[in-house]
Order: sequence, then structure tokens, then C-alpha cells
Amino acid sequence: MRISEIFHSIQGEGLLLGVPSVFVRTSGCNLRCRWCDTPYASWNSEGDEMSVAAILERVKAYDCSHVVLTGGEPLVASGIHELAAGLRAEGMHITIETAATVAPDGIACDLASLSPKLANSTPDKEQAGPWSGRHESTRMKPEVIRYWLTSYPAQLKFVVSAVEDLPEIESLLAELGAIPGFPRDRVLLMPEGTNGEILRERGPLLAEMCLEHGFRYAPRLQIELFGNTRGT
Repeated sequence: MRISEIFHSIQGEGLLLGVPSVFVRTSGCNLRCRWCDTPYASWNSEGDEMSVAAILERVKAYDCSHVVLTGGEPLVASGIHELAAGLRAEGMHITIETAATVAPDGIACDLASLSPKLANSTPDKEQAGPWSGRHESTRMKPEVIRYWLTSYPAQLKFVVSAVEDLPEIESLLAELGAIPGFPRDRVLLMPEGTNGEILRERGPLLAEMCLEHGFRYAPRLQIELFGNTRGT
């Protein structure tokens, strides 16, 4: 597997906010979000080839029970099912951070952190070339999202740029329909931005949206604590 980085940090997003976790960031992605905060892993596919056994040894060295498989898009990484199975065998809690465009196919997972990409994610042709159209046509897979939601404990995270993003979120939720055991407060809104100033500026708007629509506000704690840096 090509691995961009493995590090020990605080989970900065979602329902497990603040929990010490080992992050395994795979390299490579099937999308090209214009605001991607890990372009080295997603756009550039930087990293080193590692065996599953070597990855497991690195993870176990941290003596931490929570592991996050992230990317890039971890579901397109060769060997990801074998890695998740190995982590499960070690008794670790597994969070998978995915755009939910790829079906899980039975992967071991304790929390599916699904981040469907809204229209605000699509890059223009000047930025991404042919990837612009490819991203737009593949960024949203409601049937795959629903499969994840009905198969695993899950959260839905949306990166929000402006109040104009709300109708697309509501439209997707309506298309997904009622899912037993999935409450509305597991829909998380995160402000778009890669520095603390922008996040704080957009935060109050998202808080109002959450209050009005019953969603959960999701800060990006890792940026507040460490800035937009690798290994955090």
C-alpha cells in the first residue's frame, strides 16, 4: 500500500472530537476537491509503499486504541480491507474517513465518517483540467452513501462554504430517506477553511444553520490547535 503518513494526534472532527488516535493516511484519491487540505496525499499521491504488516507495527507502537483510516480516499487503496481486518484483530476501534463514493464491501469499521462532496468542492478546469468534469460526475453517490449508513455506525460530515450549500444537503437527506437509528444530529456541518481566522469567521453562520435545522456544528480542532500542517 502507498501510505502518505502515519501519526498520533487528537481527532479534530466529528463525534470522536478530542480522542487520541493514530491516523493512517493512504495516498491517492478518486476526487479532486478544490479546497482539499491534503493535496500531497490526494492530488499528488505522495508516499511510500508499505506492507500491511509494517503498517500494523507502526500503529501498535503508539499504544493507542483508536485508529483512523483516512486519505486521500482510503477505499481506493490496495490492501485496505486486509489492513482493517488486521486492526480489528488487534482490538482497535476503527474510524474510516471516506467521501462515500466507494462501497464498503464488508470492510471492518466501527465508525464510518462519511463526507459526501457538495457542489462547492468541484474545481474549475484551470485548476484541475479534465479532473474537473470527472470530479463533478462522480462526487455524489447517494446509493453508496445509503449502503454505508445502513451497514455501519456512521456520521455525515459536510464541508460548508456558504448558506447556499444548505439546499443541496437537504436534497440529499430527502433522497436518502429515513434510516433507522440515524438521527439528524449525526449530520455535521464543518466550515470550509484551512486557517483559524477563516474558520472562526464562518463558524457563527454554520452555528445558526445547525440551530435552525437540527444539525450538529463540527469544528476543525486540528487546525485550531496546530494549523494546517501535516501529521496533525
